[in-house]
Amino acid sequence: MDLKHWLGRADDTIQKWAGTFGPYEPHPSLHVDDDTFGAVFDEFTVRLRDNYPFFHPSYAGQMLKPPHPAAVVGHLTAMLINPNNHALDGGPATAAMEREAVARLAEMFGFDTHLGHLTTSGTIANLEALFVARELHPGRGVAYSSEAHYTHGRMCHVLGIEGHPVPADGQGRIDLDALEDVLRTGDVGTVVLTAGTTGLGAVDPIHTALALRDRYGVRIHVDAAYGGFFTLLAGADGPEGLPAEPWRAIAQCDSVVVDPHKHGLQPYGCGAVVFRDPEVGRFYLHDSPYTYFTSDALHLGEISLECSRAGASAAALWLTFQLLPPTPAGLGRVLAAGRRAALRWADLIDASDVLELYQRPELDIVGYFPAVEPATLTAVDAASARVLADGMAHPDPVFLSTLKADRAAFAARHPGVTADADGARILRSVLMKPESEQHVERLHDRVEQLTRSR
Repeated sequence: MDLKHWLGRADDTIQKWAGTFGPYEPHPSLHVDDDTFGAVFDEFTVRLRDNYPFFHPSYAGQMLKPPHPAAVVGHLTAMLINPNNHALDGGPATAAMEREAVARLAEMFGFDTHLGHLTTSGTIANLEALFVARELHPGRGVAYSSEAHYTHGRMCHVLGIEGHPVPADGQGRIDLDALEDVLRTGDVGTVVLTAGTTGLGAVDPIHTALALRDRYGVRIHVDAAYGGFFTLLAGADGPEGLPAEPWRAIAQCDSVVVDPHKHGLQPYGCGAVVFRDPEVGRFYLHDSPYTYFTSDALHLGEISLECSRAGASAAALWLTFQLLPPTPAGLGRVLAAGRRAALRWADLIDASDVLELYQRPELDIVGYFPAVEPATLTAVDAASARVLADGMAHPDPVFLSTLKADRAAFAARHPGVTADADGARILRSVLMKPESEQHVERLHDRVEQLTRSR
């Protein structure tokens, strides 16, 4: 895509559309001349250089990458109108696009029926799912893995319900025996399962946990904010294929959250929550005397805790899905490249004499650490921190991140490392850009060089 061309077309198209409503003079209070703007814009662009190169394969740190050009064009084009998807009155076109895009997400997860909408983040999407859970099971708490995103404990506090952290097993997945112990108390009404933890990309055994839902009468909410689009690789052929069972089981769960601003190639500010039962909309319904007046149809604001939401986010996602749909042959190909890169790097680390794999990647996140002598948590922590800092400061930089692994988690995976501290930082690389597949050998060589230079 020629981004400059399509951004120009976007402006031309909106200006032509605006011209159909008749001429008017912009108010002088809004006027800024080009010379004044140019000086401020120069400063603005200089300040933007204080960023890491999220677009480049040498950046293998956090869950960050630029949106697809189609999403940029879709977002900007709609933003020139600036619709508000709270009500049909504020954005009829983008509200329709949002419904269609959310329907694609529900179809991706296998929901036969659904109610859902976009949110500004996975945090808000999870808040909405837990809000509905509270309304359906008043007085009962929420159980989630100790490896789940911290948002669940935080949102339980916001909602005034008790959170029940459950230990994880030696691969970072929720321990179902420990979960059942909590469920036996009768204090829990909802279980959160994670499809792709943000630390290591671990996938909880959703298919096995369904039996506990039936046995104890709890709801199951799936936090797939990071990993949700990997359902497109469930049962796929080739090394990138994932076990089908946990992903297919999402269709039988009560709700799911996914962030299109991660693997959906969108700008930040695009999460989604989808419920399997449309009847949960009754917990949202409210009236706004000045908003819902042009249509008797259900407005998106009537099934959302958020009010104003950018219609531009829905436009960007809709346009992207027309070109790269959430199917194995569409976005699935993008995720497959990152998954193959992670597996390839894991193989390279296994063969390395200076790096050690923390655990085998389930998705596209690789955890590893320098092989140090003496093999202690303190030494691992110091070596990981040094490689991280040296990598960013090097003239040929490589950008990684670290993850704090506690003593018990480390011992479960690497009992030969002496536990002389409460935990240790390991190195962590997120390979969510498909370009990583062509760059992974170079990444590995650079990290090995940094490790050897100690």
